[in-house]
Amino acid sequence: MARAISEELTAFVESGVSIQVGTRDHRLFPECVRAYGARVERGRREVTVFLPDATAASTLANLADNGRIAVCFSRIEDHRSIQLKGKVVAVAPATPDDRPIVDRYRGEFVKNIAVIGLPPRISLRLNAWPCRAVRFRVESLFVQTPGPGAGAPLEASAKDEPPAKAER
Repeated sequence: MARAISEELTAFVESGVSIQVGTRDHRLFPECVRAYGARVERGRREVTVFLPDATAASTLANLADNGRIAVCFSRIEDHRSIQLKGKVVAVAPATPDDRPIVDRYRGEFVKNIAVIGLPPRISLRLNAWPCRAVRFRVESLFVQTPGPGAGAPLEASAKDEPPAKAER
């Protein structure tokens, strides 16, 4: 059953947070790759992530084999982390219309990792294009922020929305 993503979580997922995509092969051996952007699709029950061709071959092979995907979105400055799990519904080359999403994400991500000391002259070298657009149906959502609630399902009610980012 597809799960809807709140407006607040949509904004979080589409921001410059770190995005890691996890898959597994037929032997249940895990694989992880960085995504360069995400788009919550109309209806907010599917998400597209963008995987660079240069680094995603094993992940794409795993998706072709079993279609299972787990994507962790983590904000570097406060470690707020959310994991979405689901089933892939489409994999295709990213189009020129997707390029602004990837470029915007890359720029935001570079700013975010500069905060922890990785200079843009290094991080701008990360290969983000060309890439594959991987669309998946969201089946479950989990809180992965370190602390006592880590691993718990993210409920759809307003009480489960995370608190606003703390002021520094």
